[in-house]
Amino acid sequence: MKNRSTPDHHKTLEETMSATIIAIDDSVEVLLSIGATLEQDYDIRVATSGKEGLPLVAELHPDLILLDIMMPDMDGFEICRRLQQDETLKDIPIIFLTSLNRQEDEVRCFEVGGVDFVTKPFSPIVLRSRVTTQVRLKQQADLLRFQATRDGLTGLFNRREFNFQLDRDWRACQRAKKQLSILMIDIDHFKLYNDTYGHLEGDRCLQSVATAIRNQLKRGRDRVARYGGEEFVCLLPETNVQAAQHVAEEIRAAVQALAIPHTASIIADTVSISVGGACEDHFIDQTSAKLLKKADDSLYQAKEQGRNRVVFL
Repeated sequence: MKNRSTPDHHKTLEETMSATIIAIDDSVEVLLSIGATLEQDYDIRVATSGKEGLPLVAELHPDLILLDIMMPDMDGFEICRRLQQDETLKDIPIIFLTSLNRQEDEVRCFEVGGVDFVTKPFSPIVLRSRVTTQVRLKQQADLLRFQATRDGLTGLFNRREFNFQLDRDWRACQRAKKQLSILMIDIDHFKLYNDTYGHLEGDRCLQSVATAIRNQLKRGRDRVARYGGEEFVCLLPETNVQAAQHVAEEIRAAVQALAIPHTASIIADTVSISVGGACEDHFIDQTSAKLLKKADDSLYQAKEQGRNRVVFL
């Protein structure tokens, strides 16, 4: 058993054996028993209290939590309540471990958000079976959620997910009094590219450009989405104008470095992009829609000024 790991938020159904499980119990004996039962099939991490377990859950985003109810510093019900209040953690399934056997205790396990419970002392066969069921259900749900937020061709976030993240980051930056930047990106003369090389090559071009854009976003909180057709959009929270302009220019240069032939282009021999940017740091009387419109206006100006360039308004 270990107590630290690099989280993996994109496990597929075939990766059940590598699923991460966090067991929180104040009994070392119980934790050792859990490890002996599950560690051959799963990556088991342990904590002996809620104070230790909550940060571990936030760090690792496990596939499942095994949670003792009766603990001295913070009981399992309170830990579950706190996890349910966190948007990023509330979907992690929790199996309660309990020595309580009253019906009302079992009912409460489900009422606070648990998906199952195992009575202590537990049968290794029962624990393994219930863990396997919940891990697979979680991974199926993760896969469906992943597919619902992605563009099928490029693998980037889709427009719907971008709008959700824009709203979330707008509110977060507003509360923290931090700047928020947006980049609107368009492949120059892409219709001519499709007409010249065909839609199959057009799809390959979109995929290559999408990868080039994504590779220039160095921070985990930065996001890029396919906004529609040959248009992409980047969301850069806590990023000022100068930093956003730098990222935009790196993206433009990265696409140019792909050197994808575009003989029909009016402005270059290879595929190029135009980038329009906008930054907001005065959130009073402003909306995320206005910021997005400002970035779109900047993109229009980039095209008007000759394309293959970055413009901020």
